[in-house]
Amino acid sequence: MIQLFQTYSGMFLEGFKITILSSLLALFFSLLIGTLMAIFQLSSNRIIRGLAKAYVEFFRNIPLLIIVMFFYVVVPLYWMSFDGFQAGTIGLTIYTSAFIAETVRSGIQTVPKGQTEAGLSSGFTYSETMRYIILPQAFKIVVPPLGNQFINLVKNSSILAMVAGVDLMYQGDLIASTTFNTFDTYIIVGLFYLVITLPLSYLMVYLEKRWAIRS
Repeated sequence: MIQLFQTYSGMFLEGFKITILSSLLALFFSLLIGTLMAIFQLSSNRIIRGLAKAYVEFFRNIPLLIIVMFFYVVVPLYWMSFDGFQAGTIGLTIYTSAFIAETVRSGIQTVPKGQTEAGLSSGFTYSETMRYIILPQAFKIVVPPLGNQFINLVKNSSILAMVAGVDLMYQGDLIASTTFNTFDTYIIVGLFYLVITLPLSYLMVYLEKRWAIRS
């Protein structure tokens, strides 16, 4: 295993870099989009609320691979081309944002309604009340499930291998097909994923405990 890693360390590390980059981009934008969809689902405007709910239900209930392949194969036929990295990251963002939207929405609904009323009566607009009062409390409540979504996002980033996204899994497949040493190759790939997911898991546990103490 050590010999295999030394020989193909460049490919493993290049794939690891791409996986981290894709995961970070998807994490940021899925959190942003998911939070907006969560707020829109609670809007008093029926059209906005309906569109947000349709977005969440649609993307939560179709396979991630279909979304990625849509951007990789279908969209270029009618609009612009995306390479494997771009298509995979966009698909990962959209797919994850739908789950984050439901998580954040449940957190917002857990915050007592009196908090919103207090903010509005203090002169805050609805958006300011949501930004400064409701969302900070909601995110503290949903740290565990949100952390699980982030970890799942990293693991789901392996979907890039299906569209030649040159990520860690893609490089692992190339090395395995070249050396026929599938056992050691995928053990190394798995360890690389653990390097990302384990610290993230411990970070979420730490934040959960710290905010629980403050509360």
